[in-house]
Amino acid sequence: MKLRLSLTGLLLAVAMGAAFAHGSKVHVKGTVEKIGADAMVVKTSDGKTVEVKFSATTVFLSRSNNEDKPARASDLAAGYLVVIHATPKDNVLDADEIKFSVPTAAKTAVPAPAKPKS
Repeated sequence: MKLRLSLTGLLLAVAMGAAFAHGSKVHVKGTVEKIGADAMVVKTSDGKTVEVKFSATTVFLSRSNNEDKPARASDLAAGYLVVIHATPKDNVLDADEIKFSVPTAAKTAVPAPAKPKS
């Protein structure tokens, strides 16, 4: 009985920790629709558009081959996939971290080998 109660308490503690892990942070996932010098517009999977501002402390990471590499805002382009961790400030989302990758269809395709003539 004590073991079951202990495991239940541990499970609740882990669940609560996960629920409050990011505090007031907001996650935005989608595709870059438009990008400017200090902000971008992201179209989410449910069709909504969200504007996210850049700041001097925004960290940009390019994701490729399951690896994150440091990047710059100028490396972003419309059509890229993004995952953004942002802080809401005065009804504006201020990006803390932006991870992005080139969509699979836009990556350089390797041509199929030619079929031998028989």
